[in-house]
Amino acid sequence: MGIGLSIGRGLLALALSLAASTSAADLHVIVHAANPVRALSQKEAVDLFMGRTRAFAGGDFALPFDLPRDDAVRARFYRALVGMSPAQLNSYWARLMFSGQTLPPQSLPNEAVMLDMVRRNPSAIGYLTTAPTDAGVRTVLVLKEAP
Repeated sequence: MGIGLSIGRGLLALALSLAASTSAADLHVIVHAANPVRALSQKEAVDLFMGRTRAFAGGDFALPFDLPRDDAVRARFYRALVGMSPAQLNSYWARLMFSGQTLPPQSLPNEAVMLDMVRRNPSAIGYLTTAPTDAGVRTVLVLKEAP
């Protein structure tokens, strides 16, 4: 009975370990289907979402959208994108806004609204927790979350 219990616990630990490693989901950076950008590097995405540039690599205007400051998906996105916690990100934007350098991406209430805004605006860029199935948008970068 002792060996069976040990094996059972080992299998349970393995199952929990596998579940934890697969729970880290991908985050999909999306643009309008008509946007000429086919792929973004992580650096290009950082530059757009962190206010360092307001244009895609080809020169077209970029309109980044974000989720609310207290949103868990937003925290996951910026952790995967730039390795910043929500507090670090808020501090970053406070400094830039105080100095008048730039404004943060426009905040939208949820992913459904973000998908709709990107679908309706060829200059828009946003992010989702799932791969888009809507033909009006496409993924240009997939960010992997650290387990």
